[in-house]
Formats: sequence, C-alpha cells, structure tokens
Amino acid sequence: MERDEFRLPAGTHIGYVHLQVSDLERSLGFYEGLLGFKRALETERPAGVAETVALSATGGAPYHLLLTERPQARPKPPRTTGLYHMAIRFPTRVALARVFARLVTHRYLLQGASDHKVSEAIYLADPDDIGIELYADRPEQQWPREGDQVAMATDPLDVQALLAEASFDDEPWHGIDRRTDIGHVHLHVSDLAHAEAFYQGILGLEVTQRGYPGALFLSAGGYHHHVGLNVWAGQGAPRPPLDAVGMLSFALRIPGEAAWRAVLARGEAAGLEFAARTSEQGTSATFVDPDGNSVEVALEEHVEEALQAETEEEVA
Repeated sequence: MERDEFRLPAGTHIGYVHLQVSDLERSLGFYEGLLGFKRALETERPAGVAETVALSATGGAPYHLLLTERPQARPKPPRTTGLYHMAIRFPTRVALARVFARLVTHRYLLQGASDHKVSEAIYLADPDDIGIELYADRPEQQWPREGDQVAMATDPLDVQALLAEASFDDEPWHGIDRRTDIGHVHLHVSDLAHAEAFYQGILGLEVTQRGYPGALFLSAGGYHHHVGLNVWAGQGAPRPPLDAVGMLSFALRIPGEAAWRAVLARGEAAGLEFAARTSEQGTSATFVDPDGNSVEVALEEHVEEALQAETEEEVA
C-alpha cells in the first residue's frame, strides 16, 4: 500500500470492547466474578429491550467492557469474520500472574500460553467462546525489531516462571489490577488489503509487522499493535449472523481534536458513511470497516459521553 503522511498520534489507544452475549449473568460471573472487573454502569431497560452492563478495572470511567445480552444468541459460526480475540493488558507481570493463578486454582480451561517477545500472554475463551488474551508487555527497549518494524514471535511461555510471580505475592484478592485496560483487538477479516486500506489508509494506524503468514499488525505511537488482522478464517470469509455472540463494536480513543477531525475528513473523502455526534460534552464518530465491524472513534476527553450514547443506540 502506498504510504501517506497522516498517522494517528501517540497516546491513541483502544478504549472499550462491546460484546453481545447470550446470558448476561453467566458472563458477569466470568468477567466480574472470576477475572475481577467491577461493575461501572448498568442500564435500566424496559421489558423486551436488551440489557447492557459496563465493566472497568476501577468500577468507574473509563469503561473497558460493555456486555449486551441477546437471549438465545447463537454461537459465532466458524470461518467467519469478526473478533478473533480481545486482549486485556495488565500493567505488570505480577498482575498478570495473579489472574493466571486464579484461573488455574478455579480449574478454568485455558487454550494456550505464548511468549511473543514483546509480551507474555495467556489465551482462553469466555462462556460464549469469545476469544480472550491476557497479557503483560515487556519493556519496550526489549522488543525485538527488524528494520523499522517489531518482530513478534509465538514461542512457548514458561508458565511455571509466571505462576511463581504470584506465589511471592501475598496480597488479598480485591479484583483485577486497577491499571488494567484493553491493549488491542485482533480481528478475522475477509481480505487483508481491504482491511489495511481502512485501518491504515482511513484511520491512520501504522503497520508494525507483516511477518506473520496471513496476518497484519497496526498501531499508533510505536506500540507493537493496537489492531491485529488475519485471514485465518479464510480469504473471503463471510460475516457472522447478527444474532451471533461476539463483538458489536470497539472504541479507538484519539487524544486530540485535529487528528480526530482528520480521520473524519479522510473517511468523507473516501466516500464512507459514518455516524457522527457532536454536543457540548464532546464528539465521536462511528465507522464500519469492510467486514462490518463498528469502530467508535472518539476524542479521549469525551469518550465516556460517546460510550453512553452508544449504549442507548446499539441495536438490541
């Protein structure tokens, strides 16, 4: 893809991930009860309208997870586009180890553990089989590089060494570390070139690694990746049905009005349709990527107002 000048500024990051789940109480038992997120916002809905709960690491803003219940939602069919996994980022190795040890103690099924050289990661799925990565970054100066790109790998993780970190920590469990956030989202897409044209060409993320077969990683500000893209579900994979569990949207927070407006201008110039909201409280815009994933692009200082507006407007 031809390179242009615009790139999102450092400080841009993933805000929240909005999930459609089949059983809200069951999901809360996992995210709140097991992982230790705290309930931050619960909407009051009339009968017949989907209920949404917001969770965060602190119990207040910023929100990290939105869970919207759709009873009888079907499993996401295999070999479809959409969320591959969302990645919950821990501020320290010890914070990751504490939750890892908690999962082991509760005999929760884990799907894998990897040393990515830039981070250490544990993989699992929630009760709706939605993919989750739990990870902690290594110091940036330790990230391997090839030229101007990072060189992430997928090597076996020394899980015993990670668990040992938790064994030295005798603090009582009070929930997930308050500094935890969403580090990145990784998506199944139908075509890498089309997805790159959107995430780099329109949104302004920078490609950070092309070395994985069938995958592409992008970020803002030199991070290893805020968005991962892959065609591992198949080139030309179809979208999942609307009544399937999975991701409804995710938020990209941009710290600066000039960059935010530049994204809107690029979307408009490309002929994309997007929904924008402007008020005294702030501004945000919702884009839809080539595979139907909704991306809420919001000014950092106003993202919570945008999030509450989305919970009122999201399709039940």
